[in-house]
Amino acid sequence: MSEPLVTLTIDGKEVSVPAGTLVVDAAKKVGIDIPVFCYHPKMDPVGMCRMCLVEVGMPKRDRQSGEVVTDENGDAIIEFRPKLDTSCTLSVSEGMVVKASSEKAVAGRRDIVEFLLTSHPLDCPVCDKGGECSLQELTMEHGPGKSRFLYENKMHLDKHVPLGDLIYLDQERCIQCARCIRYQELIVDDPVLGFEERGRRLQIVTYSDPEFDSYFSGNTTDICPVGALTTTDFRFGARPWELNAAPSICPHCPVGCNLTLNTRREAGAGGTSVVKRVMPRQNEAVNEIWICDKGRFAHHYASSPDRLTQPLVRKDGELVAATWDEALRTASEGIKAAGQKTLGIAGARAANEDLFVFRRLLEAVGGEAVLHDTMAGGDHVAQFGVGTGTNLKELGQGDAILVIASDLHEEAPIWWQRVFAAAGRGASLVVANARQTRLDKYAAQSIRYAYGDAVQIASGLVAAVSGVNGNSDFAGLETVNSAAKLLSEARNLIVFFGGEGLDYEGTQALANACARLLVETKHVGRPNNGLIAVGSKGNLQGAWDVGLRGDPRGLPAALGAAKAVVLLAADLFGDDPHLADDLDEGVFVVVQELFLTESARRANVVFPARSFIERSGTFTTGERRVQRFYQALQPHGETRPDWRILVDLAERLDFEMGFASELDVFGQIAESVDGYEGLTYEDLSRVDAQWPPVGAQDLYFGGTASKNTHGLGVQIAPGTERGVTFKAGALQQSEIPQSEWVLVPVTELYDHGRTVTESEVLKPRLSAKILRVNRQGVDKIGVEPGQEIELHLNGEVYILPVEIEPSLSDGIVLVARSQGIPASTPAAVELRAVS
Repeated sequence: MSEPLVTLTIDGKEVSVPAGTLVVDAAKKVGIDIPVFCYHPKMDPVGMCRMCLVEVGMPKRDRQSGEVVTDENGDAIIEFRPKLDTSCTLSVSEGMVVKASSEKAVAGRRDIVEFLLTSHPLDCPVCDKGGECSLQELTMEHGPGKSRFLYENKMHLDKHVPLGDLIYLDQERCIQCARCIRYQELIVDDPVLGFEERGRRLQIVTYSDPEFDSYFSGNTTDICPVGALTTTDFRFGARPWELNAAPSICPHCPVGCNLTLNTRREAGAGGTSVVKRVMPRQNEAVNEIWICDKGRFAHHYASSPDRLTQPLVRKDGELVAATWDEALRTASEGIKAAGQKTLGIAGARAANEDLFVFRRLLEAVGGEAVLHDTMAGGDHVAQFGVGTGTNLKELGQGDAILVIASDLHEEAPIWWQRVFAAAGRGASLVVANARQTRLDKYAAQSIRYAYGDAVQIASGLVAAVSGVNGNSDFAGLETVNSAAKLLSEARNLIVFFGGEGLDYEGTQALANACARLLVETKHVGRPNNGLIAVGSKGNLQGAWDVGLRGDPRGLPAALGAAKAVVLLAADLFGDDPHLADDLDEGVFVVVQELFLTESARRANVVFPARSFIERSGTFTTGERRVQRFYQALQPHGETRPDWRILVDLAERLDFEMGFASELDVFGQIAESVDGYEGLTYEDLSRVDAQWPPVGAQDLYFGGTASKNTHGLGVQIAPGTERGVTFKAGALQQSEIPQSEWVLVPVTELYDHGRTVTESEVLKPRLSAKILRVNRQGVDKIGVEPGQEIELHLNGEVYILPVEIEPSLSDGIVLVARSQGIPASTPAAVELRAVS
């Protein structure tokens, strides 16, 4: 049911908006700009800066009858209030008359600007915000040409104050609007900033250890209306008007945040262009106007001097530089010799176009193309995924969200932020995990289970809803029954499932159980209902959609049977060096990579690939939204896009694919991939009007996030919405190794992968190389927290410090992925004190 409309007049324009709309928003919707500093449309108003002052009048009413009093012409008599009102704190009323541009209102704003400038530095020519500064723009419009205040009374404050590793504060530029403080508290629940002192000495400080400890700190620089907050890697780096802009998509996680890559030619880079900063690009259905700090700062790998720039071929046991012609000829000869015993292994960070051509090539030679990932369930997402038109921003009272076997804060921070916001609007949140995560704080029901029991818990929810016990040991458990009631009674239900504590088969079983739950509760085939997989790679769902799956034999068996191995965006032997032992002597290895990884070091041929910054293509998000990214920089050396390398290789293998561009490849995807039928790049490039307006002339209102003019993407309808028959399988179980100690790898945001470690500004924030057990575990080993212990795995010994995580069950050892310990799924280990 739509909200009732209220009609008012602003500067002579009649406006009809929903009841409860703020006057400043009502004005903006009809093209009337009321300047603001502290107000932001994503946050509750506070009326601190007083910049949005307006005159407000209301219809005069008879005191006895309450009827509107009219003049001789029958028009309502308007009584204006004696003082100006802040339009950001005032809701619209029927018949209200607002004068936003009257002499009195403009004079009030002029006074506010004059006060703000009393101690503000006149450093616009060197300020990082120059050209996109709200104060600069509004000073030109409302500010005095000459200050009446004495220069001797100016406050002189510190101009280079580190709030943390990533953000700097210029205290003199700060106008105390509190946007940054309120963002951290209200939008991401990281209240790590605050005010210190009073009056003119009021300043922003950070209270956390480490300082400004938040995964979302960079967003404060976007909404800061002045140049007070700047990022470490952009401060004094360029002027906004010098920058070129290219629309892109973040590749780091399945959210698929929309980005703008700002580039500029640099003398220090030999006259070539480099990425100077990464900004959020507005997409209200995906990331709104926010991005996490990993997406903002983990781009420096693209310009790393360690990038591969030309093909390499192994000669006399050494990898040496070669021409493309020689490398392609050598690779084709090795693959021809292997024939049907060619195994292709692809990683889910490659684009849809790359993965599609990769599968086509392997099929053409009679080989097998498999996916290198421990996460399954993409087929269930394709069938039972969220319906078209889904937007997490719309979830609230009466809706429900289930998050199981996933730590969203570490694995997909923007999803975490949007789920947190939905819970704040009244959505019932159910969190099921083997340990405590940040989402538990907001959950209506938390379910704690032992690692290995995630599928049992999901099956128990199905049993509680359907009334059929099935084979779950948790059917009838009070917490499970309470959660099932919340989920079954919800108007809309979205289920996020992850892979924490599970292997490939376990995540497939969990996806199946979650799909059964959605079917039983009738939450499929419509917007804001369905299944979402929380994978560790950005294009995992795209890989599943184009037909890639894990090898049912397991990688060791598959490698043992191969005579040639082709690796695409997958550092197989770096992730697990023991896999190299499964290769027979003489197996021919081809690698397409950005860097000389451990896998590349073992290769016979290495092809240098382009990063997402140097090419165009598409990714598919976990919500099955296909989005297009564009080339921002010229190619690094002789690199080529992965799909192009594969097409060139196919030609040497006497297979003509007929692809001359990404457009051609995507056209074939649209013809042959289920659900993508008829999709075009033009469809992905369409945009609609979004609220709030941001960037350009609206930067003072919504911040400096980029306005989206290059496409919102297209959400693929799940099979349930298209009437495709796909029956969820029988409920299955999953297990973890039976051992005194079980190592469980978990995802942490700042991992030690090459795409992150190349960023100098992120190095202080990289995940700690530690093991985590509970208090009883530390006592059992006989050490104190912080001391080093031995971890024995597959005949190898690793020495790491141990810390306490109280929520863990006995016998569980947590370690962050990419720490040099070759375990991608739960593994039996031994722990000992260092002898």
